[in-house]
Amino acid sequence: MAYYSIQNIPLTDLAKEFGTPLYVYDADKIREKISVLRAAFEGIDLTIKYAAKANTNLSILRLMRENGVDMDVVSPQELEIGLIAGYEGSNITFTPSGVHFSEIEYAVSKGAIVNLDNLSVLEKFGQTYGSSQPCLIRIKPHVFGGGNEKIMTAHPESKFGISIHQKAEILSIVEQYNINVIGLHQHTGSDIKDGKTFEQAASALFDFAYDFKDLQIIDLGGGFKVPYSPEDPGVNMLEVGQIMSNAFRAFCQKYGRELRLWVEPGKFLVSESGTFLAETNVVKRDPVKTFVGINSGLNHLIRPMMYGSYHYIFNASNQDSSKQEDYRVTGYICETDTFSFDFNGKQNERLLNKVKEGDIIALANAGAYGFTMASHYNSRFLPAEVLVDGGKARVIRRRETLEDILRNQE
Repeated sequence: MAYYSIQNIPLTDLAKEFGTPLYVYDADKIREKISVLRAAFEGIDLTIKYAAKANTNLSILRLMRENGVDMDVVSPQELEIGLIAGYEGSNITFTPSGVHFSEIEYAVSKGAIVNLDNLSVLEKFGQTYGSSQPCLIRIKPHVFGGGNEKIMTAHPESKFGISIHQKAEILSIVEQYNINVIGLHQHTGSDIKDGKTFEQAASALFDFAYDFKDLQIIDLGGGFKVPYSPEDPGVNMLEVGQIMSNAFRAFCQKYGRELRLWVEPGKFLVSESGTFLAETNVVKRDPVKTFVGINSGLNHLIRPMMYGSYHYIFNASNQDSSKQEDYRVTGYICETDTFSFDFNGKQNERLLNKVKEGDIIALANAGAYGFTMASHYNSRFLPAEVLVDGGKARVIRRRETLEDILRNQE
């Protein structure tokens, strides 16, 4: 899980060359995850739709495109970035939530396939386009699944999707405007490792689908759990793939013809590729605990403070495990700002190889929802990003300057 180097380049060398704080991504790990996903659905007409909100760096998107992975986006800006990265509009699905209808019109104008998740927008789509434009409909299957309540998206109280109990209203609108519904979609949540949860959500979607006679696509979303520590097995993708594939084949047989299966992994494809590097500013020994204060904070990696998420943390500058201590790893933002949470979402201490000022602290699983959720809070600069590919490291986002922060201010 955690290594002191990426493609034989020591993390400390990367920190020295490019400075800290720094996001580093391993291109080979992304390719590996793409291959694992394809192998899990062998024999299925599968399209992988990368959930780009996880990491929208142009170089990451180009890597996805070069490896035959399409995109799923949630904003016009992500769509534009995808086009700049070389995608065709037809390779992009637009799956927004609660947006103004003008964003739907924009996506259609760019050739993207839109995924509609409420009755009002579905009716406006029908009034505007009739049968002239294809669309997907996002269904809420009333299934609980996900790492915590903040990332569950298919339960009855979720804002996402149209409830399965509103089938009559959906069919009425589709029939009234002759809407060209080519696919049905659902997304259960994130950090799901149990194939039965996916099977339950898929079953609800399949039952819903029989009343739509011209479907081409079933989109089962993503949310596959990744391992967060060396002891964490993550999801058994081959097992999940087999369960979902068997259910999909049975559905297609009953439906009467073969459909295409889409999945939308985000974190699964990029999380493990990323390592976040920061330098130790201070080792603060307190009567209660010892704090390691690094030159970063929730402004650069907000997942722990926002979700109570676990990131494996290690001292990249010290591989000697004979002397270890418990440390609480904290940031420099002027409020509670902790990186070290346990698996139950509680702040805790981590057993690290002895830390001294200047040591490089590494946080694993930083490839997803790291930089994309970063901010200028406290007027701090955003980190630089580096991609390691073919044994060579290159900057894929320059470190910011004060001019960048002030650019649009008066």
